[in-house]
Amino acid sequence: MNSGECCSGGGGSGGGVGAAERSRRGSPREDGFAPSALGTREHWDAVYERELQTFREYGDTGEIWFGEESMNRLIRWMQKRKIPLDASVLDIGTGNGVFLVELAKFGFSNITGIDYSPSAIQLSGSIIEKEGLSNIKLKVEDVLNLSTKLSGFHVCIDKGTFDAISLNPDNAIEKRKQYVKSLSGALNAKGFFLITSCNWTKEELLDEFSEGFELFEELPTPTFSFGGRSGNSVTALVFQKT
Repeated sequence: MNSGECCSGGGGSGGGVGAAERSRRGSPREDGFAPSALGTREHWDAVYERELQTFREYGDTGEIWFGEESMNRLIRWMQKRKIPLDASVLDIGTGNGVFLVELAKFGFSNITGIDYSPSAIQLSGSIIEKEGLSNIKLKVEDVLNLSTKLSGFHVCIDKGTFDAISLNPDNAIEKRKQYVKSLSGALNAKGFFLITSCNWTKEELLDEFSEGFELFEELPTPTFSFGGRSGNSVTALVFQKT
């Protein structure tokens, strides 16, 4: 289990859920997570309805899940690995779409953002339009029930969505298994999956994605020290579809 500050920023149908939501001790569920409204669609619909209204009134795009450094970390990796600028990229739980904007600014031209909250897609569409970008695709989609058209991606990215699914009060364990299945269907052969999490450790994520994926690389994240112990408040891993 990760410890440290709650993840902050925006990342639709996930993100910002915070390690504090998880407790191995006294948890009513076998997976160690206490059910939370942060794992429900109703919560995120309400969040993005508010953020959409705020953007319309004040032009505020909202926060970035895990901060700007999290976006830069992923883009640096894509550049280092020479991911082609025309490679198809899927942002899972895109929220306010700010990460899509950054990808476009770095030259990536085949990017898609999905979110199960219509308000999130409205918000990201408004922000993308304000930035003058037209080559970004947005779709209202539930990652647990993707349309068959969403397949063949070279890179899939998740900043907090898997965290949120883990907190769903309704059979989260099965939903996590469905997530892995959907992810596998969305990626092409040998495609990459970049996940950033504040609720899962490296070892736990290796276990969760053991079916059909192998660890490609662990990305450096901020460390913390407390009570003589040190660790990472955030885990960032790159998997490759096998």
